[in-house]
Amino acid sequence: MNESRRKEITEIISDVYALRERIEQVKGQEQEAFENLPESLQRSELGEEMEEVVNSLDSLDDDLENVIIALTEAKGEVW
Repeated sequence: MNESRRKEITEIISDVYALRERIEQVKGQEQEAFENLPESLQRSELGEEMEEVVNSLDSLDDDLENVIIALTEAKGEVW
């Protein structure tokens, strides 16, 4: 891989890291909102939906980490 493409992948990796940070912020806000609900609402449909959102964002974070690993390896570097 030439230097230009390697640099482009490095920039993409940086963008993915920034995206992960933004997702982590949203996940934290949703988790905090859930935890601030009364216990009865936490067990309601609303609470379950909020938990699903947090779980989905966790899963997305794992997927984005795998993207970073794959891009790093594509550049010929070891993760």
